[in-house]
Amino acid sequence: MASNSESGAIKGMDRLYEFEREPVSEDKLHSGKHFAGVYAGEHVAGTEFVIGALFVAWGATAFDIFVGLLLGNLMAVLTWVFVCAPIAVRTRLTLYWYLRKIAGPVTTTIYNVLNAVLFCILAGCMITVSASAVRIPFGIPAQTRWYPQDVRFVLVVVGVGAVVVTLAILGFKKLAQFAEVCSPWMFLMFIAGAVAMFPYLANKALGGQMGSLDDFWKIANQAIWTGKAPEGQEAMSFWHIAAFAWICNLAMHGGLSDMALLRYAKRASYGLYSAFGMFLGHYLAWICAGIMGATTALILQEKIGDLDAGGVARQALGVTGIIAVVIAGWTTSNPTLYRAGLAFQAVTPGWPRWLVTLVAGAVTTAIACFPFVFTKLLGFVGLYGLLLMPVGAIVFAEHWIFPKIGLTQFWVSKKKLLVSWPALLSWGIAMAAALVLERTGTVHLFFLFVPVWVLTAVLYIIFASLAGAREDFADEAAEKPTEQTEAEAAQSDNSIETPRWAQAPKKTDIVLWICAIVALASLAVCVVLPLWVYMTGGEDYEDNFATFKTILIWPTLIYFVTGTIWAVKRDKVK
Repeated sequence: MASNSESGAIKGMDRLYEFEREPVSEDKLHSGKHFAGVYAGEHVAGTEFVIGALFVAWGATAFDIFVGLLLGNLMAVLTWVFVCAPIAVRTRLTLYWYLRKIAGPVTTTIYNVLNAVLFCILAGCMITVSASAVRIPFGIPAQTRWYPQDVRFVLVVVGVGAVVVTLAILGFKKLAQFAEVCSPWMFLMFIAGAVAMFPYLANKALGGQMGSLDDFWKIANQAIWTGKAPEGQEAMSFWHIAAFAWICNLAMHGGLSDMALLRYAKRASYGLYSAFGMFLGHYLAWICAGIMGATTALILQEKIGDLDAGGVARQALGVTGIIAVVIAGWTTSNPTLYRAGLAFQAVTPGWPRWLVTLVAGAVTTAIACFPFVFTKLLGFVGLYGLLLMPVGAIVFAEHWIFPKIGLTQFWVSKKKLLVSWPALLSWGIAMAAALVLERTGTVHLFFLFVPVWVLTAVLYIIFASLAGAREDFADEAAEKPTEQTEAEAAQSDNSIETPRWAQAPKKTDIVLWICAIVALASLAVCVVLPLWVYMTGGEDYEDNFATFKTILIWPTLIYFVTGTIWAVKRDKVK
């Protein structure tokens, strides 16, 4: 029999309710700063070290990177704003539960299991990235094969996974609080590493320091993004880069998985907060990671493809780099595992979310011990997005297009059908077409999103019309959306919220203000140190760079101590 303490712990876990099966209530909606923190924290991640370096290794040019990523990330943000967020705000449901009303329990079960497994693999990749940094102090070699080569690495993965699973169980608000503290510092670490290492590249390409933007462009093209792909491999073009940036999170925006997060938004315009992730993480962080990866490869005289995230970060930032990769991996794997738990929970309705997330976390941690996704990250990202995206097209078609063309929404639920053959058939045909196009070389994996999305939506509309969506269900109660009017939204959210540090507390708390000031000062030091290395350069560069890596850990530790105290006390004051 369970002890009283065990029983109390389980009851406490059961109270971590996240509206898994019903719309989020108005009193539980979150302000914009939570979404800014979550998106920035999730997308300024340890995998950015990997992806940024892969662009260098795969022969992209500087123009491809700076302009292609700008276009692709803009398209991703617009997809969140105009495709995902409006449906999330109108329904206040997770995709995993809303899909049940549209496609029935069997289709939903198939989707949720596939979705959860793919998210577990992706979260496992993030844990592997964090472990790639933790391994360094223990002298564990880099894990660049698909299987673990050292039992100590497995133990490190288990430890990192335990932390990730705990945070995912705590739910959305705890994830947001964790990301709010970590995000500003993580972003600065990418910039700090790139700025501090850039004089090394300038010396190799120019024989001295950079003096103008023309010099920067010369260094970028000659020493970083050279346009030279490995032998036997085609270089990535401008359109490959732009398309990858768009589809990198395809399952979340085009595939609507981020309904799980945005159902807590006050308005659909909160989809714009995804820009904090795209332009801080998938633009500036990828660029900075490319600079660090290219420099590390030159310093160590190794191929950039043989480096892992932990090795690059340590070379650029010292011990602080190890911390950066660990935290970046945590802040990305946490919301990913959170989504996986919600997906599994939708097919195990008798289980509380915390228990399902715990089981999903155990599976994720086991996957993380085998770094096969880590070595094939770009291909996996494209594949998992493509597999899940057609369901987003089906939901979009039924939610927005059906009412405009006279078809009945939720006709499967109203007919009490277990299986929606129009949904399954359109999904299957779209995937078969995508497989043929990709395998025959007709269309690259990165470019399949638009044709497959359109094909799925068109097929579903046709098949649903034939299967019963044209029937009259006038006697059924109409579905009432929960979307706020613009006036209501304006009252609850007049504008993008003022950052926490700029808001006056309701009562004076000297400790709160001291912590805020010290935390901001610590971040300022993290900015000044790499600038000092860059400006001094020259003959003293190596000594200054070593000093920078030694000193950087101290403002980092001070920031996390004071920043955490500030965040906790700020919530208590509010």
